[in-house]
Amino acid sequence: MKLAQPFVRLPYQFDALQLQSEIAKFADDHWMEHPSKLAGNLAIPLISLNGQRNNDFDGPMAVTPELLSCDYMQQVMGSFGEVLARSRLMRLDAGAQVSEHVDFNYHWYSRVRIHIPIITNPQVIFHCGDQAIHMRAGECWIFDSWRRHKVVNASDQDRVHLVIDTSGSSRFWQTVREMESFGIEDNTAALQGKITQHPYQPTHQTNIKTERYNIAPVMAPGEFEAIANELINDIESNSDNDPQLGEKYKNLLISLAKDWRENWHLHGYEEAGWIKYRELLGRAASQLDPNPRALINGSNQVGLNPIIMQRLIHAALNVEQISAYTNKNS
Repeated sequence: MKLAQPFVRLPYQFDALQLQSEIAKFADDHWMEHPSKLAGNLAIPLISLNGQRNNDFDGPMAVTPELLSCDYMQQVMGSFGEVLARSRLMRLDAGAQVSEHVDFNYHWYSRVRIHIPIITNPQVIFHCGDQAIHMRAGECWIFDSWRRHKVVNASDQDRVHLVIDTSGSSRFWQTVREMESFGIEDNTAALQGKITQHPYQPTHQTNIKTERYNIAPVMAPGEFEAIANELINDIESNSDNDPQLGEKYKNLLISLAKDWRENWHLHGYEEAGWIKYRELLGRAASQLDPNPRALINGSNQVGLNPIIMQRLIHAALNVEQISAYTNKNS
């Protein structure tokens, strides 16, 4: 998700001590290793595919038993009033780091990640774009995952954040717009006047809304075209890109979007169209330059090939989701 600036503090303050008391119940075997096996990066799923222990992004999300055992954590997550995607506790071991990267897969096309530090200290630094901050315990932040970012834990203490993914309603984004004028070091009375405290309420009943439909069996042609156009803009945003190759990619993406729409109008989700959809995606993938960095995105210096593959080729056809959308067996 692209933001106007690297970091935005949201106007909420949570009780970090209460959250710490809740996560203290989790033993080491509750923590799952990172799917890429990054050293010192561990997580406990709180909202996941079918409420189970996994790292999946696609399909019906549900709360996990671990989240159900934490009353205040449920209150924190429910307090946003948003439909929530995959969410986790994320632990970064003492001396470990999250290496610099960009989040560009399909999940991040429309989602932002909320960070709420639970256990931290000033030697834990989050870098994003040209800014770096320490997120203090109980604060609430979002960041621009389209920019290059990393996290360094230079302390001798494990760091734990509650991280919550959401696309966000208009209410959520209105709040973001209201907070964008404050700098990352801002601690003025004006900022403090915006902050709402969210203490633990022992008798409060929490309703957490989770994603049920987050990736379609066949991407709708309007979304397909919108992503294709953004990819074309990314190509054109870097004046160092080979203009001839850029024009080839532009024509490839425009043609793919138009042919996708044609097949959609004929078949929609129907199985009769799946072969054609696969053919279109396969042909487009085969026409990409063998060098994954033959064209470079100007805003974050990521090769365009991986972005095209993640946001279009791999995301546009997911026929295993057909029964959820049509109540028919695939």
